[in-house]
Order: sequence, then structure tokens, then C-alpha cells
Amino acid sequence: TFAIITPALIAGAFAERMKFSAMMWFMALWSLIVYAPIAHWVWGGGFLGDWGVLDFAGGTVVHINAGVAGLVCALVLGKRKGFGTDNMAPHNLVYSVIGAALLWVGWFGFNAGSAVGASVNAGMAMAVTQFATAAGALAWMFAEWVTRGKPSVLGIISGAVAGLVAITPASGFVNPMGSLAIGIVAGLVCFWGATGLKKAMGYDDSLDAFGVHGVGGFVGAILTGVFAVEVIGGEGKKGLIDGNAGQVLTQLWGSLVCIAWCAVATFVILKVVDALIGLRVTTEEEIEGLDINLHGETIH
Repeated sequence: TFAIITPALIAGAFAERMKFSAMMWFMALWSLIVYAPIAHWVWGGGFLGDWGVLDFAGGTVVHINAGVAGLVCALVLGKRKGFGTDNMAPHNLVYSVIGAALLWVGWFGFNAGSAVGASVNAGMAMAVTQFATAAGALAWMFAEWVTRGKPSVLGIISGAVAGLVAITPASGFVNPMGSLAIGIVAGLVCFWGATGLKKAMGYDDSLDAFGVHGVGGFVGAILTGVFAVEVIGGEGKKGLIDGNAGQVLTQLWGSLVCIAWCAVATFVILKVVDALIGLRVTTEEEIEGLDINLHGETIH
């Protein structure tokens, strides 16, 4: 369920730094205090839904939420030992591609499944998910090519995930042309988020949870207010291109409410857990590796 995947996304931001016991307490408290209220506000008859915030499959509830929480975790925990000096690129690119491919296919269920039935709406959600993902992959690749002189496989799959994230809130409201625009913008903006913004802020987000999910979710939420069309989303669910400019502001306010609640509550939860049992592993445990330290085994 969405409630399970959202905390898992956060974990990528603080990999190899947080105690397992602290993570268990943090995830349980975060799910109750942060995820559950925001899910209610957007989907469960809460005030954001009443405002008219459009989020078909979790752009605010899942991705902005997880991305912002990941950023707060990365800032509170600090950087990994050797960050900025040691090579911390993915150790097996083949596994990364396989993982991205599984995400790509699984996301059809994530978005189309949010239509809760076999319908035209589900079919369109599946189609626009494919278009946005491909567009995001190509946009990130070209951004990397222009700025670094070489495209990379890691960049392509990162762009694909950015496209998947950004189309999530829009998948039940936009047509194919809108999804292409969302994918392209997401690929470009998330590339900046995972490179330029990350460098400027100086945080260590192991899997770019904020740069891809936080930034991508925000881009997708705002662009839903631009590209939503009534013929796809249903009566009253339309954005700027369909004559409802106010939807952009509605999406913005909804996103900012989610960001504010998530950031403050996540920080408080981390500080409480840190005061009670401590958050970070010791330097020796981090250098040894948590797989070996906790389980006595490693995958590579």
C-alpha cells in the first residue's frame, strides 16, 4: 500500500547512518503523525480535498511527503563518513537498471490502480504514465549530456523515476500531451534538484529521495494544476489550459501545507527518538557496514 512504500522511500535518504532500532521507532511514529493526517487531508474528506487539491495517486501524500522527510533526515543525521571524498556511486549498475525497470512496470499499478477499477480512466492513467516516464528519462539524459558532456545509464533511469513521480498526482487528470510536458519538466528540474540544489545545500541524500521524489512530487503537483483537463478528470477537475487558472494556486497551497507539516513533524520525531535511544550508528559500525554489523553478511 501507499502507507508502506512512503516510509521506504525516506529510508533511501539516510542509508548506512541510522540505527535499526531508531529507524523502526521513527517509521512507526512518522506513519501515524505525518503520513496518516496528510492522507486524510487529501483523500479522506479532509480540508485539502475540500479546497479542491488534485492528487490522483500520491504526488503530495507519497512523494512530497517522503522527499521532504528524507531531506530533514539527511540534514539531522549529517553526512556519511567519506562523503565528498570517497567514490559512492552505485556499485552495480545492472541491479540499478533492473530496479528501475521493476519500478517502471510496477508504477502502472500504482497509478492506473488508483482508478480502483478497469475503466477508461485507468487506461489513460496507464498511458500517460508511460509517456511521462519516457519523457523524463530523455530530458534528464539530455540535461546531463549538455552539462557534463556525456549521457549515462544512471541518468536515464533517474530521469525515468523523476517522470514516474511527477505524473503520479496528474495521471488521472491529464492527456498524453500534458503528460509529455510534465515528464520533460520533471526530468530537467529533478536533474537540477539532484545535482545543483543538492550541492548548494550541502546535504547527503544517499538515493536522492528529496531531489527526485520531493522535487518531482512538487513539480507534478503544480503541473497538475496546469495540464488537468475536464474531459479526462471529470466535472470540475480542470487546470490552467482548460480555463481554470485558480487550480495552480490551489495545488501550490496544498503542496506548501504538506511540506510545512511534514518538515516540522519529521524534525520533532527525529529529535524525540534521538533523545530517547539515539539516531546514528557509531563511526566503527558505519565503517564496517550495517549489513555486516547487524546481520553478519553482505551482498557484495
